[in-house]
Amino acid sequence: MKFSSTECLLDLYEEKLELEDYQSGVPRWCTGCGDNAILTAVQRLCRDEGLRPEKTVFVSGIGCSSRFPHYMKTYGFHGIHGRALPIAEGIRLARPDLTIFVNTGDGDCCSIGAAHWIHALRYNMNLTVFLHDNQIYGLTKKQASPTSPIGTKSNTTPRGSYLDALNPLSVALGVANASFIAQAVDWIPESLFEIVKAAYHHKGFSFVRILQRCPEWLPKLHEADMQEPDAVQLLHHENALQISPNLAKVYKNQLKHDPLDIHRAREIASSTDVVPVGILYQNREIPCYEDTRQTGILRTPDIVRKGLEAEFDKYEV
Repeated sequence: MKFSSTECLLDLYEEKLELEDYQSGVPRWCTGCGDNAILTAVQRLCRDEGLRPEKTVFVSGIGCSSRFPHYMKTYGFHGIHGRALPIAEGIRLARPDLTIFVNTGDGDCCSIGAAHWIHALRYNMNLTVFLHDNQIYGLTKKQASPTSPIGTKSNTTPRGSYLDALNPLSVALGVANASFIAQAVDWIPESLFEIVKAAYHHKGFSFVRILQRCPEWLPKLHEADMQEPDAVQLLHHENALQISPNLAKVYKNQLKHDPLDIHRAREIASSTDVVPVGILYQNREIPCYEDTRQTGILRTPDIVRKGLEAEFDKYEV
């Protein structure tokens, strides 16, 4: 039986991909590290959404979380410290046909990469960004990070950190043009997956802070939150996420929150009584930077060459 090249191509793109089609190598994270749960949620998203590996890119900086692209059988870019977001923005402008994810850590994003993070929120480019927040520098063996709780004893703060922790949610909600802010925790896989999925479907800069466990350097940090379900508050709304019956049986501390209410979102983000989980803020009306700049044209080699020649023709020697 013979098939045309077109039929073969259609058959290829209709092929259903399985979870293992997105798995690359064996993760080298520590046993019990929250990065493993995040990887599983994202691979499941890729499978369920049928994302083509050759049309998907994962970008990272430096840190434990930034090993993420190595474990995805897609395109990936392991960048330098704090520079994951400008790399991803460049890919978005040059290749609008790709699906782009960014994986960054609390040091990578909130310290050396803080300026890029703030302006990426303001530009609101169509990127899905996961902040893996274990509240410590793990890859370099336990130094305090910007999100480390006050009093954290580390190699750089042996007597305990002196500063209050930076709150990534409050910071993000204070930036003009922020369009999607959510929080997840690695120990509730069902809600983690639903939040990851909602972030992917949002057109704009989707910023998800994921509280994750670090069993090596801060093993007791989230122990109380895990053992006491009421320490976690699940956010729900008809315009956001719903709580499944099975999840509702365990996590009874629930709050109906309209994600368009940014003032209430800021109050929830700043609360220290519970750990909010869900979508804090979502505004689908904020335009993406690449749309305002009309950069949604695929830059073929011919277009790039013509653009360069047009610039060179402006000058004479």
